[in-house]
Amino acid sequence: MLSGSGHSVLVAEAKPSLGRKFLMAGKSGLNLTKAEPPEVFLGAYPEGDCLAPMLAAFGPDEMIRWAEGLGQPVFTGSSGRVFPEVMKGSPLLRAWLARLAEAGEEVRTRWRWTGWEGKGHRFATPDGSEVIAPKTTIFALGGASWARLGSDGAWASAFAGRGIPVAPFAPANMGFARVWSDHMHPHFGAPVKDVALTVDVHKVRGEFVLSSRGVEGSAIYAVSRLLRDPGATLTLDLLPTLTESAVSARLARPRGKASLTNHLRKTLRLPPVKLALLREAGPVPPDHADLARRLKALPLALDGPRPLDEAISVAGGVAWQGLTDDLELAACPGQFCAGEMLDWEAPTGGYLLTACLATGRWAGHAAARICAAS
Repeated sequence: MLSGSGHSVLVAEAKPSLGRKFLMAGKSGLNLTKAEPPEVFLGAYPEGDCLAPMLAAFGPDEMIRWAEGLGQPVFTGSSGRVFPEVMKGSPLLRAWLARLAEAGEEVRTRWRWTGWEGKGHRFATPDGSEVIAPKTTIFALGGASWARLGSDGAWASAFAGRGIPVAPFAPANMGFARVWSDHMHPHFGAPVKDVALTVDVHKVRGEFVLSSRGVEGSAIYAVSRLLRDPGATLTLDLLPTLTESAVSARLARPRGKASLTNHLRKTLRLPPVKLALLREAGPVPPDHADLARRLKALPLALDGPRPLDEAISVAGGVAWQGLTDDLELAACPGQFCAGEMLDWEAPTGGYLLTACLATGRWAGHAAARICAAS
């Protein structure tokens, strides 16, 4: 946005190369956005009111045109998720960086921002400490997960020291810990398919994966914001296509000499991983009506979120009350913030990348106006 408006731009990158977290996202196909009506798309963000103008200006359609404009055709899956046809991020990143180079942008890698120095910014560089005083600045310092890719949240203390309100970081779209019984070990890595998860009154249907450390996967991420709250409880409906009465009726069929495990397998087609979860929840009720209730609302106690650095994204960051409508820092006129360092979160499914680019575009336009006026 800045170089396209004719301004000279310096990109200071802490890591040896640009876009490392972008490339990590590309390892799972690079879910760019989700093809949904604007009101549905915006509704996926708990902080939708704050993000609304940015996403109105740059939403799913604009994200698709941006990728295609960089020579990367996309396709929309059955779930509405949008991916590059090549199903990886590296070609798109190369084209993006080539566009910036053609626009004359200068990139300095291994330049880590360490704080303010008077009216300028101090950087730790391979040649020692450097201070620069640009006309305007856009911070895109990331959240606090995947530190090895550059998002370590180290900037937060400097911002707080400057009087900028920063909400504490918390994991988002993350797995949860659990210490399993020994009989669960053979099922580590197994997907639990076609299950409904309920936290309070919120229900989502999908699948998740068991691991030696606990649970993770798309359905867990979808309820992770609610599960993050202390006291939240998770129940599983292992048979979401059947009513409780239908399950009870099947269980009431004569089983003869068959074991309960075989009876469950034959009447309900429960796979081994779901049978193991049933055992994990405690003694199996002998009465078919009680057992049906257990299968439809299986409690699964968890031991809290996995560590912050393992989370796909984070909540917390620069608080909205410290920003103007242009994403300008109220405490630092002419300086802006964008991306995951802002205090917002979103589910997986393309929402994260779209909002990161939307806020970057918004801040870029505002910064360009300041440059043009000075």
